[in-house]
Amino acid sequence: MFENGQIKEVEIIDINHTGQGVAKVDNFVVFVDNAVTGDIVEIEIAEKKKNYAVGKLKKIIKESEQRISPTCSYYYNCGGCQLMHLNYNANLFYKKNRVINELRRASVNMENVKVYETMGMEEPFRYRNKTAFSVAEKNKEIIIGPYEQGTYNTVNISGCMLQTTEADRAVELFKNLMIKHNIKAYDKRTGNGTIKNVVVRSNRKNELMFIIVTSSESFPAKQTLVEELTTAIKEIKTVVQNINSKNTNLVMGHKNITLYGEGTVTDTIGNLTFTISPETFFQINPQQTEKLYEKAIQYADLKKDQVCFDIYCGIGTISLMAAKKAKKVYGVEIVEQSIINAKENASLNNIKNAEFFAGKAEVVLPKLYKKNIKADVVIVDPPRKGCEKEVIDTIISMRSEKVVYVSCNPSTLARDIKMLEEGGYRLLEVQPVDQFPWTHHVEVVTLLVKECYD
Repeated sequence: MFENGQIKEVEIIDINHTGQGVAKVDNFVVFVDNAVTGDIVEIEIAEKKKNYAVGKLKKIIKESEQRISPTCSYYYNCGGCQLMHLNYNANLFYKKNRVINELRRASVNMENVKVYETMGMEEPFRYRNKTAFSVAEKNKEIIIGPYEQGTYNTVNISGCMLQTTEADRAVELFKNLMIKHNIKAYDKRTGNGTIKNVVVRSNRKNELMFIIVTSSESFPAKQTLVEELTTAIKEIKTVVQNINSKNTNLVMGHKNITLYGEGTVTDTIGNLTFTISPETFFQINPQQTEKLYEKAIQYADLKKDQVCFDIYCGIGTISLMAAKKAKKVYGVEIVEQSIINAKENASLNNIKNAEFFAGKAEVVLPKLYKKNIKADVVIVDPPRKGCEKEVIDTIISMRSEKVVYVSCNPSTLARDIKMLEEGGYRLLEVQPVDQFPWTHHVEVVTLLVKECYD
């Protein structure tokens, strides 16, 4: 066997769910950062566990044909991307395989299931409409950027190739204004300082919402900073201060103060317009979101006499698209502000057949069912943890004709599909979508149908 510190030459045979290369040494699995399938590399064993080891890449002996030079100069320090050293077509292939592997691992019946190629982007850069960066001080210098891979250490960057150039300019100017006005970054160790994070949201018009996350409400030169920021960068339409007084790694707290503008921005998906608040969920890749949601609506294939549930509906994006096809749509979402936005969005788009409920899906959905409110088609788009068991059980009890499951986590997707399968549903189609280019994340939309009807 081997021990920490040993040097080994290995061939990378796969990439795991976090984007690490996978090698085998005497049938023992070793994970290696920044290695891709087909590489032959020299590694140093950095950590040995019971069932696997972690190897540090020392030297590339022979490069894989899939390996490319990362476009971003910060790539090997920043934790935002994991697969920028892998060519884009190989990224898409990896994501499709990741979905298939998770479904098989959960013992989902894959017979006659159509798994399509991952929907990619023509230009997989500058796609993010929301970025969050940590603010810190290092060697008495203000630094702003993402966390280093696997740590909470801030990487100082002057731009991100995943966000818009306008957002780049806004973050860089904010850093300079902090220096100019001697505004201190928050220090987790001492509790001193004020600015914790900055979050930038943008829309298709390149209009920006700039969110300053602070440990307390007051900080030096607040209004002067906002005036200088908005004067210099006309794309900033609103500035919001978010108060996060807890010493945690959560990016934002629950209290928002609008310092400039309306405190919201609007964006579009297809021909629908949506109001977005600082804390509400809105898919981060507008181009891919249209493909994703169009596929979900296509799978739902709603008729004018049908009722649809949209569980985990956010600000009503899928709900309002479904409402144009269905008799009635019921949306459920735990974040109250999102439901407020969803109702505003229904009014904004003159949609009257959508009704929204704020609350936990596992509580609201069974209550609707007990009131004999049932869905012909259920659309779910849960967070990474997947659906609660009560949600799955209620869908099975309702005997809805179809379930369209949109997921950002193939592992919990597979788990939930297996439960639906055991409840009488059959998986028909799987469409991976590259919602997050150059990362190990993949979005999936799936279609399940009830095996038989009474």
